[in-house]
Amino acid sequence: MTAPVTSLSVITPTLNEAERIKNVLSALSNNRFVTEIIIADGGSTDGTVELVRNFDAILIEREPGRGNQLFQGAAIATGDVLFFVHADTDLPDGAIAAIQSELNARTDAGGGNFRLLFDGDTRFARWLIGFYRWIRSQGLYYGDSGVFVPRSVYDEIGPIKAIPLMEDFEFTRRLECHGPTICIQEPPLITSSRKFHGRHPIAIVWGWLFIHALWYLGVKPETLARLYYGKGNRNHTKP
Repeated sequence: MTAPVTSLSVITPTLNEAERIKNVLSALSNNRFVTEIIIADGGSTDGTVELVRNFDAILIEREPGRGNQLFQGAAIATGDVLFFVHADTDLPDGAIAAIQSELNARTDAGGGNFRLLFDGDTRFARWLIGFYRWIRSQGLYYGDSGVFVPRSVYDEIGPIKAIPLMEDFEFTRRLECHGPTICIQEPPLITSSRKFHGRHPIAIVWGWLFIHALWYLGVKPETLARLYYGKGNRNHTKP
């Protein structure tokens, strides 16, 4: 059972997110429940760092890699709750209040995530929404759905690992094993479909299955990252 939560730390990894990060920062500014906004940047060269400095946010600059950036951001967070948010995810009104309300009502819950919608009115985006809803019913979810966890639970199950791929999946597996979790239905989060642009839906689904199969077979995250991102692609905050 977790204690009532009164403060929240938002942790967002960035790498060349100047076009998107302002939306996250604007949505979080002046929210009384948000203790701090931690932006863990992995070496942006597009003005992301300069933009973040215009907001009341904590900026830390670390080696690129989403797992490492999330690990480093969580290490300095001071809130009762840690909320991991991707830079390409839109936070609707009421999202932060919903976390506080749900966790205070469900003191047996060890954290959770949000129902996820994908932007773009395409058949594949609509299919993804249904697919993500189904896998969440099986206890599977990822960082793009906004994972939140009380600090006490985070310390108990261990931190997000500083690995180059599957850090969110690995962490949520441990979170699910800890006990009951919450999936906030309203409001849902909206995430970008940009990672699917220019890729055939069959190739996307096959790649997802392939990487997960290798993960369960024990293939190292470093090898999975090379297969997933491709040689020379360092943009590991945008899967």
